[in-house]
Amino acid sequence: MQEKDFVSYEYMTKQVKANAQTKAIDMYEAFGFEATSTTNAINGNINISFRRNRKQKHKQELNKLLRQAEEMQNNIDKLNSAKTSTANIFAYTFGIIAALILGGGMSMIMTIKDNIPVMVGGIILGIIGIALCCVNYFIYKKIVDKNTKKLLPVIDENEEKFANILEKGNDLLQAEQI
Repeated sequence: MQEKDFVSYEYMTKQVKANAQTKAIDMYEAFGFEATSTTNAINGNINISFRRNRKQKHKQELNKLLRQAEEMQNNIDKLNSAKTSTANIFAYTFGIIAALILGGGMSMIMTIKDNIPVMVGGIILGIIGIALCCVNYFIYKKIVDKNTKKLLPVIDENEEKFANILEKGNDLLQAEQI
C-alpha cells in the first residue's frame, strides 16, 4: 500500500469586485494561499476560495504582511473612490437644482397662459434650466480631473508600498523553499 503525504489546509473565502479578481488572487498567492475556486456573488462581486498549508513556515510574518497588504489595498480603493465622490455629490445637487429651475419655467408657461410677460419669463427660466443641466457634466469632469491630479501621486505611492509588501511576502515563501 502506498503511503500518502497528508497535508492539512487552512481555508479562507474573500468577496471581491469582478474587476479586482486577478489582483486579489495575486495578493493572496504572495502570502502562500492558493486559489481553489471562484463563484459569482451578488452585485457583480466574486467569491474566491483560498487554501494554504497549515504548517506554512513563517506563518506569523506572512499573516502580519497579509493584514498590511489588505489595509493598503483598502486605502488604495478609498483613494480611487475619492476621485469621484465630491464630483458626484456636486453633480447630483447641481442637477437637482437645474431640474427644479427647468420645472419652474415649465410650470410658469403651463399654468399662466394669459399673461405674456410670465410666459416669456417661464421660457427664459426653462432655457436657463436646460443650460444648467448641460453644463453639469462638464463641471463634473473638471472636478474629477482636479481630484485625480491631486490624488494620483498618493495612489502611486500607496501602490508602490503595496507592491513592496507583496514582494516581502513572496520572499518569505521563497526563503522556505531554498
